[in-house]
Amino acid sequence: QVQLVESGGGLVQAGGSLRLSCAASGRTASSYTMGWFRQAPGKEREFVAAIRWSGGSTYYADSVKGRFTMSRDNAKSTVYLQMNSLNAEDTAVYYCAARNRRGLPVNNRGSYDYWGQGTQVTVSS
Repeated sequence: QVQLVESGGGLVQAGGSLRLSCAASGRTASSYTMGWFRQAPGKEREFVAAIRWSGGSTYYADSVKGRFTMSRDNAKSTVYLQMNSLNAEDTAVYYCAARNRRGLPVNNRGSYDYWGQGTQVTVSS
């Protein structure tokens, strides 16, 4: 089992920045990929970014590329999502996710085994 706890959400003005954190505990050694997803009201949960624990390769949705940066701290078993140049379309609940399987695209929501409780990000225009 892997437990994920997100933090860092809040209210920010358009153009501002926030940094989300996701602390992982449990069988983290078996977690191969960590991801961030988000869900806006009335919309499906969508992929935002992902990072591999081994090697640190990162992947981003086109909508956030160049504005968001995902990173990890292996010693703390924590991943981060630095979000810059935020706009109203970024308003959503952001979820951290983990999976210990390979061979599937990192933006495949169904491939993730563990999810955090989510943290609200609200961008005011």
